Amino acid sequence: MRRYDRRMSFVLSKIYTRAGDDGTTALGDMSRTSKTDPRLDAYSAVDEANAALGLVLALGNPDDEIAAVVRWMQNDLFDVGSDLCRPMVEGDGASRVDEGYVRRLEEAIDRRNEGLPALRSFILPGGSPAAALLHFARTTVRSAERRTWALIEAAPDNVNKLTARYLNRCSDLLFVLARLANRDTGDVTWTPGENLKS
Repeated sequence: MRRYDRRMSFVLSKIYTRAGDDGTTALGDMSRTSKTDPRLDAYSAVDEANAALGLVLALGNPDDEIAAVVRWMQNDLFDVGSDLCRPMVEGDGASRVDEGYVRRLEEAIDRRNEGLPALRSFILPGGSPAAALLHFARTTVRSAERRTWALIEAAPDNVNKLTARYLNRCSDLLFVLARLANRDTGDVTWTPGENLKS
């Protein structure tokens, strides 16, 4: 029985294979599936979310604290995607995402939310470039979570359900980080009916 080894490394020497030109792709267990499979949709959405976090770092100029959190979230999202792309077989020990992943997010949320002012309105995405990009990343993570739940509904016995919980907490942490990125200027808040005023 092959178990996941955290020391495992990969060598990617060829970028294109032409194997997917028939509308199928290889999963993590080397089986092939349609490119419209809910599993592919879920882990592709996680890849999109990871790319959005890359924009935060490349364009948002976040402070060192926020940047450090975003970097470890990016690595975690690769683990999430890895779990999603490989149909889970009970007892094979291949899942990467465990309760510790979720707990680390919750601890990061609690620690960073502690000093923020209480919310008295919904927040509009915006403010500093870092905050706006963190909000964008948050919405892509929410989309990835929904697609992961769709996969769990379609294949409940061979998906690591902790991946969905991770994504849920990940979006919560991104919300808190966006507020932190606006701490000098304050949140951009929603005013219901603002444009209806005469």
